[in-house]
Amino acid sequence: MLDSMANSSDAAEQEKFATFYREFGAVLKEGLGEDFANKDKIAKLLRFASSTEEGQTSFADYKARMKEGQKAIYYVTADTLAAAKNSPQLELFRKKGIEVLLMTDRIDEWALGNLHEFDKTPLQSIAKGAVDLGDLQDEAEKQAAETAAESLKPTLEKLKESLKDKASDVRVTTRLVDSPACLVVKEGELSGQMARMLKQMGQALPETKPILEINPEHPLVKRLESGNQFDDLANVIFDQALLAEGGMPEDPAAYLKRVNGLLLG
Repeated sequence: MLDSMANSSDAAEQEKFATFYREFGAVLKEGLGEDFANKDKIAKLLRFASSTEEGQTSFADYKARMKEGQKAIYYVTADTLAAAKNSPQLELFRKKGIEVLLMTDRIDEWALGNLHEFDKTPLQSIAKGAVDLGDLQDEAEKQAAETAAESLKPTLEKLKESLKDKASDVRVTTRLVDSPACLVVKEGELSGQMARMLKQMGQALPETKPILEINPEHPLVKRLESGNQFDDLANVIFDQALLAEGGMPEDPAAYLKRVNGLLLG
């Protein structure tokens, strides 16, 4: 019944399904982890916002729109739709016109942990692991990133030392266009959003640190190379990346003091 409503060409049936999904979409997502036998059927019913399309879209519709050479269904999780739409991790995908599913339900990351592919196409969080667009990323971009990483080696080492209590690693990335930096986690680790949610629920979690990825073309990153107020600028760049993904600086007062110092300096 749900399947016929979801795929009906009749507007009234579509509206019935949309109404049902608004009320029980989160319950459907729970089924990915609790009803393994019907996981594939449930996946066909799921709907998400999109970075390129109006309204809600399905995995099947996303897959039908995939670019030639695209090898994964890309998604990002965030606390709100606005945060997802403005995520720094989206910048490269937006520049290349690659659609990304925007997931904002608290249960989404947990649910997707039980669904690794749809119709033989892998699901890939754009905020986990190194960005890899495969055939959609040209060699010139990869070469430019490698050259930048080499030329910025001294700055990267200083950043790692300055941020050793906050970041597990600092590296150059190609995923950023307008932002100076973003935070990502390793494949298999909880996102910052999920970790915050579980902590709010009182769950004890092992201490993990995100990876700071920097945009070598951004003026703030270039300013780091001058060495002036290096530690303050390094911490501000990290904390701004944390704010962009929905987190809060550990010490907001210290963050504001650093920002003010840089503005006055």
